Amino acid sequence: MGELSHKAARGAFGLAVDKTLKYMNKEPENRDKALLKLVDLSEDFMGEIYQKESYEGARALIQNHDAKWTKYFYRLLDEIDPHVIKMTALNLGFEAAFHGTKTIRKKRREHRCNIPWLILLDPTSACNLHCTGCWAAEYGHKLNLTYEELDSIITQGKELGIYFYMYTGGEPLMRKADILRLCEKHSDCAFHAFTNGTLVDEAFCQEMKRVGNLSLSLSLEGFEEANDVRRGSGIFDKVLAAMDLLKAHGQIFGTSICYTRNNLETVTSDGFLDLIIEKGCRFTWYFHYMPVGNEAAVELMPTKEQREYMYHRVREIRGMEGGKPIFAMDFQNDGEFVGGCIAGGRNYCHINANGDVEPCVFIHYSSANIHEVSLLEALKQPLFMAYRDAQPFNENHLRPCPMLENPELLQEMVARTGAHSTDLQSPESAEHLCGKCQEYAKDWKVCADKLWAEHPKQAVGYQNYKQENED
Repeated sequence: MGELSHKAARGAFGLAVDKTLKYMNKEPENRDKALLKLVDLSEDFMGEIYQKESYEGARALIQNHDAKWTKYFYRLLDEIDPHVIKMTALNLGFEAAFHGTKTIRKKRREHRCNIPWLILLDPTSACNLHCTGCWAAEYGHKLNLTYEELDSIITQGKELGIYFYMYTGGEPLMRKADILRLCEKHSDCAFHAFTNGTLVDEAFCQEMKRVGNLSLSLSLEGFEEANDVRRGSGIFDKVLAAMDLLKAHGQIFGTSICYTRNNLETVTSDGFLDLIIEKGCRFTWYFHYMPVGNEAAVELMPTKEQREYMYHRVREIRGMEGGKPIFAMDFQNDGEFVGGCIAGGRNYCHINANGDVEPCVFIHYSSANIHEVSLLEALKQPLFMAYRDAQPFNENHLRPCPMLENPELLQEMVARTGAHSTDLQSPESAEHLCGKCQEYAKDWKVCADKLWAEHPKQAVGYQNYKQENED
């Protein structure tokens, strides 16, 4: 798509969003018409990217006013700031999902390497908290990517079709001013920050509303006692207060939850979900505890029974009926929907505060640093190419990870490619890391293979997008 036609298409999409928002407080039939027009326009733009059934399903859902997710969607449109809605639709929808996806597919064929849909960036390793066992602290205390370096990464990424950037750390909001500057300069991108929530204040919420293209995930470990024993006294209340502010300012936000053997049942309980929904959370990320680092607590890894419980519980939470009106995502158990492991640049990669370009936020090995090579060169580093050649790492996408469920594979790739540990405080060998996963992988295999054999979608098959690169 040429520059002029791209701008014209974005403009047309923006007008359709404006019309939809205009009718949100009008009669239901007018709201439906506006939304259906938006679906039609989306199909015109993105029809070749997504299956026709997806658009038909969206149309049916819009007209079923009693459906759980229709109510969820209309409530979101009623409660979120209109500018935030429009920027999200344009940047995460039009730019990232449509224009970006088309560009990325072209660039993958052109460069014959993985090009991610999103990049996870650490602006800083610094943090205002000192949480027990935090893996981010392994990088050291005062590492930073400068504004100019972050700007360069995003500029290079957009040339490859990447319009979605997530921040972690450290605590990314230690760099509030630079994050907002990047939102302003790259107003066609969607940004998301994983934060402890304690630095969210009135002024920052006003700035988020102004730029419109930054959303947040707030970290929680459970209710007050479980959360504060790890994060510090009073942190739970500060997070809830941040949620109140974000909700009052019409922001899109959710939670980021690391589930362990100790808190798994609590963070998926009705009571906990009811609390965060009432506070305004629209989604929740669930991350399986990873035994990363020389001092990792292996005893916190969920049992195979607990992980199977998570598999079923998350699907229950986000079901078309029942469950809860919050969109739950389980990074480890949702591999079936994305064809297995998405790391190594396949759908995402991680750049730490030292500039090391890593395959995954949990896999701290690399042979490329953004200070020394371009983003494209980093994506072509030997470790990333090894990921590309081997993905999916398992035909059972409930066993997606080359570390957690297939630990022999990460060891082999690191050894063969000469990647080094990027842990600046206590470098950990791949053998040591993966050795902690061997028994877990063996136990989970029994459950995962049983679930996969029973899964109705197995017969559909999943195509590793690498194949499209080779066409």
